[in-house]
Amino acid sequence: MLGVYSSVIAPSIISADSPRFLGFIPAAPTKASLLFDMVVSSASIQGISWLEASGAIAAENSALRVIADEAGMPAGAGGCFVSGGSAGNLSALAVARETGKHRLGDALAGRRPRVVVGEDAHSSIVNTLRLLEMDALVVRTPDHRLTGPTVRAAIAADPDPSDVVAVVATSGTTNAGIVDDLAGVGAIAREHDWWFHVDGAYGGSGIFAHSLKPKYAGLELADSFILDPHKWLFAPFDCCALLYRQPALAKATHTQDASYLDVIHTDDPAGEWNPTDYAYHLTRRARGLPLWFSLAVHGIDAYRSAIEVAVDLARQTAELIAATPHLELIREPDLGVVLFRRVGWSPADYDEWATTLHRDGIAFIPPSKWEGETVGRFAFLHPHTPMELVRQILDRTA
Repeated sequence: MLGVYSSVIAPSIISADSPRFLGFIPAAPTKASLLFDMVVSSASIQGISWLEASGAIAAENSALRVIADEAGMPAGAGGCFVSGGSAGNLSALAVARETGKHRLGDALAGRRPRVVVGEDAHSSIVNTLRLLEMDALVVRTPDHRLTGPTVRAAIAADPDPSDVVAVVATSGTTNAGIVDDLAGVGAIAREHDWWFHVDGAYGGSGIFAHSLKPKYAGLELADSFILDPHKWLFAPFDCCALLYRQPALAKATHTQDASYLDVIHTDDPAGEWNPTDYAYHLTRRARGLPLWFSLAVHGIDAYRSAIEVAVDLARQTAELIAATPHLELIREPDLGVVLFRRVGWSPADYDEWATTLHRDGIAFIPPSKWEGETVGRFAFLHPHTPMELVRQILDRTA
């Protein structure tokens, strides 16, 4: 069967960890993280509870602590690793709903809670609100960036915003890599006593890059925050770090009650940390260990440098596009995503360009859409992607 894999299955897979994978949001796991992912899988660790896997959970929590410290979250912050951004958003917003319902009490009777979101919020946010029977108060964002003033204007225009329980900001939109006005939005959340959730599934890891740090001002106000190490922290699929400012609120929402689970819950809350209590899951693998091991092997400074490489690639690419007569830069990149248009091209031309690049083994770089228009899009993440490859790709637009 290994022969079937090598001859049939593997050739029909696009490798997301290739330096030439520049579409969607790539992945580039370190060899250390891949090695330890194999160790975790071989060991068959059940990462549910402190009772079964205290060592593994303590290691995972140390990796979460590194992230929380970079985000400016308080010493008591904590959470767990879940499968991905969608799972993280769902778990966090479930806590936001329950906390909001408790705060509003009878004032919410017969009404569905609402959550303030920007137009460029990830699709999982909208899906999560539907699953949790909440509604979205969508804020119009002319510049595709949720800001304090745009949220305040939307609330002022709403007939009765008293059913709002939360607001969601994004630190790195998937399509364009835009970081919302976290400080402005967070301040309004505090003012109204809303839950403030920050979806950093793609771009949240930018907090490790010194050059990007100012963009994340206000993240320290978040009640919950997610980022995907399987994206910009170079861990294997599937891994999302989910953090809460006050984990006890998440525990009150997600702890599952069953007679066979009584043994994992003790009377000493300081002596246990059960990841199953902080998200909607129960059974889970210790998916945070590969990140923990890789951080220990390489050190945080290596991560900072690798992220800066992608940021610099995006800046150089933007400059090259701006200097090329038949290309137009759509907006200056916030993080590692660069959007551009080729003057005179139709959607079919972009598709042909992308198909030819893939067929010739040059790059996987499918087009995207921006305000309804088909455009080109680079998504930089791999620190070994050379600028010469970018020039080769853009030369194919001539």
